[in-house]
Amino acid sequence: MEINELNALKSNILNAESEGAKKQHSNGKLTVRERISRLVDPSTFVEIGAFVEHRATSFGMQGKKVIEDGVVTGSAKINSKDVYIALQDFTAQGGTLGEMHAKKIAECQERALKYGVPIIMVNDSGGARIQEGIDALAGFGDLFNNSIKASGVIPQISVIAGPCAGGAVYLPSLNDFIFMVNGVSNMFITGPSVIKAVTGEVVTPEELGGAAVQNRTSGVAHFYADTEDECFTMVKKLLSYLPQNNLDEVAVKPNTDERRTESDALDTIIPDLNTKAYDVKDVIRAIVDDGDFMEYQKFFATNIVTCFARIFGKTVGIIANQPKVNAGSIDSDAADKASRFIRTLDSFNIPLVTLVDVPGFLPGVKEEHKGIIRHGAKLLYAYSEASVPKITIIMRKAYGGAYIAMCSKHLGADVVYAWPKAEIAVMGAEGAVSILYNKELKQNTDETFREQKIEEYKNEFMTPLLAAKRGYIDDVIIPSSTRKHIGRALQLLKNKKTYKIQKKHGNIPL
Repeated sequence: MEINELNALKSNILNAESEGAKKQHSNGKLTVRERISRLVDPSTFVEIGAFVEHRATSFGMQGKKVIEDGVVTGSAKINSKDVYIALQDFTAQGGTLGEMHAKKIAECQERALKYGVPIIMVNDSGGARIQEGIDALAGFGDLFNNSIKASGVIPQISVIAGPCAGGAVYLPSLNDFIFMVNGVSNMFITGPSVIKAVTGEVVTPEELGGAAVQNRTSGVAHFYADTEDECFTMVKKLLSYLPQNNLDEVAVKPNTDERRTESDALDTIIPDLNTKAYDVKDVIRAIVDDGDFMEYQKFFATNIVTCFARIFGKTVGIIANQPKVNAGSIDSDAADKASRFIRTLDSFNIPLVTLVDVPGFLPGVKEEHKGIIRHGAKLLYAYSEASVPKITIIMRKAYGGAYIAMCSKHLGADVVYAWPKAEIAVMGAEGAVSILYNKELKQNTDETFREQKIEEYKNEFMTPLLAAKRGYIDDVIIPSSTRKHIGRALQLLKNKKTYKIQKKHGNIPL
């Protein structure tokens, strides 16, 4: 082959892709090459498999050219670090997945796993290529299997930048992180037309599985963006927090906030009335570098906050009860959200900071029937199993089983601090007095008696000093010094070692 011939072939590929640009743009979407330019460092993309062709011969496919078989794959750098990327091209046979399309993505997965670097997949596809039948299904199966092998070894990120339906949804769902774009992304097992035919329900693709639905209602997605440009910026930010693989060092960034060790605002952030709400995100901002953090599942189960941040330059994951929503109580969705986040952090050696203000698990018939027992057990399991440095700050309420579940010493927390207003007890004082003094309260209707017993119970059984005397917390600290204490604990725990009991694996209550 002459150089001119090679250049002509590559030019034909790019020209064919540019011809489909108008259609993509009319649907509010970027082209594959535009997505690559938004995502990776300039001039770093090296393509793999540009000349791969399908081998299908049925249903008019014989001799039909599908540019790059509907997917562009290769290596690149993001934030100066190596990654592999695979981007489906909706303008080429609808981005449908057939045998060779799948092999191109599988090659990226296998190389990423072998070389220990993240993989990013941009989904924009009509699903399985019907003309290829079982070969398309086999391709999906191979990709699922590869993703499971890579799980917990390298970061796997999916960007839903168009339709993703049927069996195709399980590849992103097996990945670590899913990004969706408003008005562009759709994910569902069964589409609107089939649902209408089977159940009679009428629903649009956006209502069924759009970015808002999968971020707010189902919790399938982890990040929401208004535009593709915003989405790719978010992907790059997420990667800045992550190591390249499970054996790599945790990401460290030069600390521009090193001199700030205290935040006076924390000394007054807890209201005097223990039933009054406040925003736990204000606490997070006061603790982390430059007040900056990236929320994980921001719009789902908002009674708990999960986020990536840095403290003195070192990446940490933070889990915090949110008193603004359901008083910060734990429901089934919050337990699932936190459990998944814990396991993600533990996979990639990211230290875990837990901020506790929890009155308990959310009561009610709905939650019991939803399986709060099973979902809550996931949280206990995930915290106990995690071997990364675990630092817990009890800010205010820590009642009953929820106290244990939010990374107490009993579940293996390495360091536990409490603020002076912390209340660590089986339940709130009012409820405890109602049970303990039931007979006396019936005989003595004077409200002063009840208030006296409540105050006595608080002073005797709810002070953090009692837990400190038992060794369940390491110290009672001034809130404004929290950042300093966490930073010191991270430094001490940087070489933490754990020794696991020999077993195949545990049986998490899924």
